[in-house]
Amino acid sequence: MYNLLHELHVSLGERSYPIMIGEGMLGAYDLSSYVGGSQVMIVTNDVVGPLYLEQARACFPGKSVDTVVLPDGEKHKDWQTLNLIFDALLEKRHTRKTTLVALGGGVVGDMTGFAAASYQRGVPFIQIPTTLLSQVDSSVGGKTGINHPLGKNMVGAFHQPEAVLIDTDTLQSLPRREVSAGLAEVIKYGLIRDTDFLEWLEIEINQLVACDNRVLAEAIFRSCACKADVIAQDERESGLRATLNLGHTFGHAIETFAGYGNWLHGEAVGAGMIMAADLSVREGSISQADYDRILQLVSRAGLPALPPADMTPADFMHLMAVDKKNVDGHLRLVLLRSVGDAVVTSDASPGNLAATLKAFCRNEN
Repeated sequence: MYNLLHELHVSLGERSYPIMIGEGMLGAYDLSSYVGGSQVMIVTNDVVGPLYLEQARACFPGKSVDTVVLPDGEKHKDWQTLNLIFDALLEKRHTRKTTLVALGGGVVGDMTGFAAASYQRGVPFIQIPTTLLSQVDSSVGGKTGINHPLGKNMVGAFHQPEAVLIDTDTLQSLPRREVSAGLAEVIKYGLIRDTDFLEWLEIEINQLVACDNRVLAEAIFRSCACKADVIAQDERESGLRATLNLGHTFGHAIETFAGYGNWLHGEAVGAGMIMAADLSVREGSISQADYDRILQLVSRAGLPALPPADMTPADFMHLMAVDKKNVDGHLRLVLLRSVGDAVVTSDASPGNLAATLKAFCRNEN
């Protein structure tokens, strides 16, 4: 038996969908009502598959279920690996009535969603995220895509899932480093929209790091509720949704510089949020005490506070120039107007940005 702890909806008219959060969901919760045809293709990787693939199959009684297993890791989030999904769909003769299912973390979810957006010009898909980061962020909102050597997530599409099934039991198999990476995105929600949630996180952070299931379920629910509210107002990131990228412009530069997969996405975002907070102090928006509070929470989550030791300010400027938020060649950053309130701006002082980069880069050459 499963224990459904929370359920919420992403309100997007005819593209609305539920998010189910609970314990023991995999293998017990029937997802077949979200499959319009008879065919299902589960996409997973060689780490998650051995753990949860058979349980995921059991979520689709009465359906013809095929599988494709991808290599694990951010470094495989590319065209070559994406084609493995298309190869499997075509070899198994899947039609436009098929439903794809993403079983894994953010990489699997992003690639499966992109494959679903592209196969025969678009088929449905379902998200079953198995990492904390994917459960609180990437599985919700319909952003799909792959990386390019010059920039992260630069090729993709908006394609909303039919449903999101979150089983907190899968987090018990996560390495501690992956848990910390997911907490970066959880903390982000408190910083940009919800100070009550931020205060709750400061109280519960040790329990979250220790993977207490009930505390994790509450954090996942509150994170997803925050993101669902933003997406309902701004599905295609024309304004408000871009604030969800706090720390991401700095973070994506770190990921690209380090080589995809060497820094986990959440680790890079954690360091990026601290850099964004520092710049927000220099811009006069938040206080030094606010910065210290953010640094303490991010550090307690087990996240790095500094970028790679060999990364220079010039590296940051070069890589941040390739960012989806930029418009007409102007660098746009997500900064804090106050704790709990974020803004996307292209008006940050170049001198203040240079000072932040100098303060955080140990290699200035």
